[in-house]
Amino acid sequence: MKIYKVLGLMSGTSLDGLDLAYCHIWKTTTGWDFSLKNTHSIDYSEALKEQLKNAIFLPAEELLQLHNTYGTWLGKQCREFIELHSLEVDFIASHGHTTHHQPQLGLTFQIGSGQHLANESGRKTICDFRTHDVALGGQGAPLVPIGDRLFFGEYDFCLNLGGISNISFERNGNRLAYDIGLANMILNHITQKINLNYDKDGAMAKKGSINQSMLGQLNQLEYYQLPFPKSIGYEWFVEKVAPIVDATQDSIENLLHTSIHHICEQIAKQLNLQKSKTENTLLVTGGGALNGFLMDTLQEKVGDKTKVIKPSKTLVEFKEALVFALMGVLREENAINCLRSVTGAKRDSSGGVIFLPS
Repeated sequence: MKIYKVLGLMSGTSLDGLDLAYCHIWKTTTGWDFSLKNTHSIDYSEALKEQLKNAIFLPAEELLQLHNTYGTWLGKQCREFIELHSLEVDFIASHGHTTHHQPQLGLTFQIGSGQHLANESGRKTICDFRTHDVALGGQGAPLVPIGDRLFFGEYDFCLNLGGISNISFERNGNRLAYDIGLANMILNHITQKINLNYDKDGAMAKKGSINQSMLGQLNQLEYYQLPFPKSIGYEWFVEKVAPIVDATQDSIENLLHTSIHHICEQIAKQLNLQKSKTENTLLVTGGGALNGFLMDTLQEKVGDKTKVIKPSKTLVEFKEALVFALMGVLREENAINCLRSVTGAKRDSSGGVIFLPS
């Protein structure tokens, strides 16, 4: 039995840092299995966070320069992590950091040059997992559902609460998934108004009350009416969501409280639409799962017939990095890692570009 030893990297739209997950992944008689061996999160410096947040506005030359320097930075983090833990690594599988995502225009871009990453780390690197699917007419997102199917198939629904909320589930032998809408992106946007990175455990949000006007405007966003497959990126947030939040004159507590109710209402609405039986299990991972008030509100909105399950803190935080490690393994085997049933592409595909160190 071959055991792949992979270092998975994930940087999400919530900009809370870089997740590194060293995994062992192997094929079983019935599918795939994994063991999370070492994990680490690296907070972004304020300067790097601002660079990544504003990368969408950079001219082409500066964006490509950041693409390269960020790739080198990723490689340095990998090399130091590997050396610190004396790890045996077959390859690195990196998501990169999404700066542009407009699949309707046929484009998606994740910075973090694979060649620079490979050169700096000294390890074979697989990255750029979304471009192939977009070239096939797909959304290039969400990609985690392949991991939901192969690693977490015992749950009825898998919900990820990163910067964006997305959900995946099986229906008639197909894996379906899409971005529901907002999650940490709006919450962090609000806390940054008072120079806080995030609202720990939702403590501030819990003290607030609902601003009905803001809740109504958020619930009426056109995206929620669109059929899936569908996905959103930071551009959508900047254009459609931030103006609503910024124009609402209210306390930080009320803005956060309102946003959490909005997030949970939209999730519950989609669950009700997609449920095929009375009682269901909902696996929740991503940074939002660590927000106690959000999780309590979510359980309240979905009702007691849906069991909200939060796994270990390690899996909550590193599931996406783990799944990108799996995507790298599937790419290495030239096996399908991107599902047309999820993205709307012309066909299933094996996405990812391989870079060798030089």
